[in-house]
Order: sequence, then C-alpha cells, then structure tokens
Amino acid sequence: MLTDLKVNKPTPIAFSKTLKSFKRDTDIALTIENLVKGKPILIKDFYSDGMALLKDLHTHLNLKLPNKSFIEQQAYRSEYFKLSNLILLEVTDQKLSAKKSPSIGWLEKFYPENNHFFLTFPQIQGLNSAWQWYKNGVSIPVLRNKMHPYYGTYFPTRFEHLSLFDNWLKHYSGAKKSAIDIGVGCGVLSLLMVQHGFQKVFATDINPNAIFGLSEFMGNTKLSRKIELDFGNLFGKWKNQTELIIFNPPWLPETHNINSIDNAIYYNKTLFPDFFEAAKQRLAPQGKLVLIFSNLAQITNASQEHPIETELADGNRFQLEKCYKKSVKKASSKTKRDQYWRSTEEVELWVLTNMQPSLLHSM
Repeated sequence: MLTDLKVNKPTPIAFSKTLKSFKRDTDIALTIENLVKGKPILIKDFYSDGMALLKDLHTHLNLKLPNKSFIEQQAYRSEYFKLSNLILLEVTDQKLSAKKSPSIGWLEKFYPENNHFFLTFPQIQGLNSAWQWYKNGVSIPVLRNKMHPYYGTYFPTRFEHLSLFDNWLKHYSGAKKSAIDIGVGCGVLSLLMVQHGFQKVFATDINPNAIFGLSEFMGNTKLSRKIELDFGNLFGKWKNQTELIIFNPPWLPETHNINSIDNAIYYNKTLFPDFFEAAKQRLAPQGKLVLIFSNLAQITNASQEHPIETELADGNRFQLEKCYKKSVKKASSKTKRDQYWRSTEEVELWVLTNMQPSLLHSM
C-alpha cells in the first residue's frame, strides 16, 4: 500500500533568472516593497539574514494591519504567509547553501536525486521544526512512549481533549473487539485505544504523510498487527460494523482555500453530513460514536452553528448519551498572539448512540 502513496512535501522551485538577494546591509524598506510587488528575494549569505527579514516583515505588517481579534489574526497570517513565501533559500546537494543553516534530515529523505533547487524560508522553517520533533520525539501525557511525528502530520500540542478521551476509555465497559479511528493523524487516539485493551483499530486519513509516519513508527511490532491503516476519506475501505467509532474532526469552519495539513484544522460544509451518514451504516446497534470537539468556532465568532448539535437536532440517526466538557488552560505568557478566547474555551467529548426505533416512531 505504501508504495502507491506519494508523500506531501514542499515542491522544489527552479529559477533560471538572477534573483534579488538580501543580506545584512540591504535596504529593508526596498526589500519589503519588492515582496509586496510579488518579487522573490534570495537569502544568500547567512541563514540568520532570513530570520531578520521575517522579523522586519512582522514589523511592517503590524503597522499596516490590525491583529487583535481572531478574524483579524487570520487575515494577518494570510498576508504574512503570502509575503514570507517569496523569501527563498537555495538547496545544494541536499543541504542549505546559506552559511550557518540548520542541518535538516528531511532534505536527504525527500530530495535524494535533486541536487539544486530553491524552497521558501517558511517551508524550510517547517521542515526544520518537523525534523527536530521527528528526531527527538514528542511527549504526550496520556501515552507511555514518545511520538515521532512525520513531516506534514498533525500532532497535538494541547492535551485537554486527550485527557477527556483517556478518562472516558478508563470507564468504557463495552466490547473491545474493534474500533475505527477517522483521521488518525500521528496516531494518538488509536494508540490510546490499544493501550486500553482494544484488539483491533482500523484507522484512516486523507493525508498520506500520516499513513507513512504511523506505519514507520509501528514498524513490525505488535502495534502494526493491532492498528490497520488505510489512506482514504472518512471510513475509507472499512465497511463492517464496529463497536466504537472515534472522530476528532477539525474544529473550525473553512473560510479560505486550505492545504493538506489545514484539513486537520478547518472543515468544509459537507464533512459532518457525510460523516454522520456513513457512521450510521458502520456503527453496531449497541455501539458508541465518540466525537472530540470544541466551542472554539462559537467563542471566536467564526460560526454560530455547532455541527454535532445540528445532527442531534435534525439527523434522526443518533441520540446523545453524554457530553463531557473540560476547560482549556490559559495561553502561555510566551504566546505572541492575543488568545483572549482561551479563558472561555472548552473541549468537548460527545458520546452518541444509535437512535432507538421507539424514539424514531415518536418523532
């Protein structure tokens, strides 16, 4: 299966023309003016020059754009993304050409035969951060061992929702023959279910990197026989009914064109209707459907609709057994963005069961 998949990675940029470069004595205002005009800028001498230019770009945008409310922050990040991705770094023989650049193993893994190309500075930053997480591992409080998330794969940096799920699993008394994990990501929820005694977990993801990464992480261990992976949308190839379906969907409605990793953050209009329709067919009569969600969209005014509440009110497919909620910790004092909404944010664990025939007839 893995031989048929293609890893999502930054696309190499090839340039035949001479690029304008930026170094320590370059005119900052003129450089940013060129970026605004859509002209790429090459960081040629030192890697730190690129870091300095990004800092200057933030200073420029802070003077031009409001950056307080959640919606304003989204607009700010969109503009920063556009301009910063015109700042380029050269890659030669799988290494960054700029002096004192970090060593990034993904360059060797992803581009073994491409000896000369360019990537944007944010892409390099993403590759560098991802390499450190992959190489050093990430501790997840509810798991026994560190995770080593693959490049381009979502992994949690907040853990309240994982604590909710872990606590629910501790009190779960249903059958543990099989479960389905929709959108497996780096595999935390699947690993938790195995940790709590599930015999088999069938997991899917539309991100090939998630499938690559978790497959590599499990290797030929017992885990690889307990967690079976499929690259596919929602339930993928899994058709049989199961005792437990787990879904940790995106928490925000889509407001712009998104890339592959943004699929872990933003949902489109059809995601929830499609999911609930398919889940109805695959949930065993006495099974449970568990969704992990948040009130983030409501408290940031991104949307007033709650897709799970909408399904319970109008779907006539499931009934609510219980909804558990947990307050989110305040943002770190080191966080640069104003995350005022964290004081009222709650993560949610929704437990749904199949609608009973008697209830259907009474509606």
